[in-house]
Amino acid sequence: MLRFLIIMIFNLLPALSVTAQELPYFVTYSHHMEEPGSLELETKSATAKPVDGNRFLGTALEIEYGTLAWWTTEFYLEGQATGNESTTFTGFRVENRMRPMFTEHWINPVLYFEFENINGANRSLREVVGHDGAGDLAGNAGAARAEKKREVELKLILSSNAKGWNFSENIIAEKNIKHAPWEFGYALAASRPLRLAGIAHAGIFALQDFAAGAELYGGLGDKDSFGLHETSHYFGPTVGWSSAHGVTASFSPNFGLNDHSVARIYRIGLAYEVGQLSRFFSRRGQRVQ
Repeated sequence: MLRFLIIMIFNLLPALSVTAQELPYFVTYSHHMEEPGSLELETKSATAKPVDGNRFLGTALEIEYGTLAWWTTEFYLEGQATGNESTTFTGFRVENRMRPMFTEHWINPVLYFEFENINGANRSLREVVGHDGAGDLAGNAGAARAEKKREVELKLILSSNAKGWNFSENIIAEKNIKHAPWEFGYALAASRPLRLAGIAHAGIFALQDFAAGAELYGGLGDKDSFGLHETSHYFGPTVGWSSAHGVTASFSPNFGLNDHSVARIYRIGLAYEVGQLSRFFSRRGQRVQ
């Protein structure tokens, strides 16, 4: 499966030329949706070293598809590698985002639903909820594989565009299907292109191709102990670059804000906007004929 996906990505890269519309966020979602019938491939990785554990790298391969104008679907395959321990596949996720209002408003809500089938070794750090903390990342990854997590996650996404800026706020609720109370978290982000107006023949590293901003996210306890007590929180600047050929790269160093957090998490993202699948297959069919 992994070999097939890698071959598919490299076969698609030279085939299409589409402008990506990516914001440089790793945890926070905005109201921007994938175009109907369009496909995007993306990897997001996080690496950190807990005080009492080994350095790890958690990675998620995302396959995002514009199901309808108001509905975007994503499928995730995730894995991790921990120094002196193990490299393991940690599960999959299926995500759906639905936008109830089609036109742009001052605040644009999006409803989010996700099913997770992962294990305790997961290190992708797609969100922080409940009392998640540095101690959860310091345990032996091989032993943690035995812990099965089948969870549902709900988000209310609020997002606004104003004078070139995007402001996004996420409220998160997550629950293990079989046991444990509801856990809560949040994510906030803002970003802006370094230049709003594009200029002709600007080159691949023009200022309008770069966006910069910041993210703040963390846990809010659970149903039985809602609040900030014994929760972890992170803040960090973000930067992203998008090319005219649909490739986007992003980077963010995240800094823990209290003793329950990992001191630093480094995040790297790489995305490719494949574009309309119907157009790609029609071109392939014409070449075959």
